[in-house]
Amino acid sequence: MIVLGIESSCDETAAALVKDGKTILSSVVASQISVHADFGGVVPELASREHVENICFVTEQCLMEASLTWTQVEALAVTQGPGLMGALLVGMTYAKSLAYALKIPFVGINHLEGHICSIFLDHPQAELPALSLVVSGGHTSLFYLKKLGDYQEISRTRDDAAGEALDKLSKYLGLGYPGGPVIDRLAPQGDPKAVPFSIPKISDGSLDFSFSGIKTAALRYITEHNISRLDGEASEPPQKVPQEILDLVASYQSSIIDQLLHRLKQSLKGREVRSIQISGGVSCNSELRRRATEAFQQQDLAVYYPRSELTTDNAAMIAAAAARIRPGASDPWSLTADPNLALCARSRFQF
Repeated sequence: MIVLGIESSCDETAAALVKDGKTILSSVVASQISVHADFGGVVPELASREHVENICFVTEQCLMEASLTWTQVEALAVTQGPGLMGALLVGMTYAKSLAYALKIPFVGINHLEGHICSIFLDHPQAELPALSLVVSGGHTSLFYLKKLGDYQEISRTRDDAAGEALDKLSKYLGLGYPGGPVIDRLAPQGDPKAVPFSIPKISDGSLDFSFSGIKTAALRYITEHNISRLDGEASEPPQKVPQEILDLVASYQSSIIDQLLHRLKQSLKGREVRSIQISGGVSCNSELRRRATEAFQQQDLAVYYPRSELTTDNAAMIAAAAARIRPGASDPWSLTADPNLALCARSRFQF
């Protein structure tokens, strides 16, 4: 089965064609980094307008790159949520219209479900049950997967997501946007133990994540040490970065990774786990990959990540998540976008 996926939950307009839930025939992503760079973050109204401008182009480009015609598309999958309401509506409306015109089934997919499934595009052998960490600019959630389609949420962030915390520090220091990749490039030049940050303890004893405290601590450190803001452009840090800033970003990144790994290790207790799976934009972070792989090798647990182009928002993961839905099945036309859509336990697909 050839499935066309549509993704528009935030600031990337994406389309992809996936065959049998395994083979990516084409994947096109229109990034909006340059649109939002001057603001240091995503502006929802601008994102929605860009989706309207781009969605027809990326879909047609996707078909062209796969050398397919509309008649060869057998099903359509679209991100239903969570995400920005206006952005989601563009993708949902386009997908419904397209499915109706082509007389093919369409299905709404949870964005987090897509990230989880991105692992299996590259690693179909990934062992289950697993701990699956989805960590990005908009989400930081940890799930226990007894089997695909069966999700038990262990924890989520109570405030900022990990990627958002990285972006905000980069913006404040003038290092460039998006901040995660910039800090990933700069951190190896700094001392990760130069600035002490602590792992937050949740008062109710849960394993939820929290990154607002480290952000506040970093801003306080910047003020107390009179660290001046630089003048980095989008994705391009300044040519010369003072050592005190390199030490700060290295320590800041290290503390965020400390918290992610601490929650993963704590979640192993009392659960049968055969692998660790980390997806989402922050899963591309080189230090996170290195430390996670080392940490869980000691416990004989393989750690799986998607390839870099599947870590950020993309439509291949959305198509893959829907690929094995029973033939002919379709969500009702009344289905609508849901910016707060929760990921529930359900067996909707299998690989």
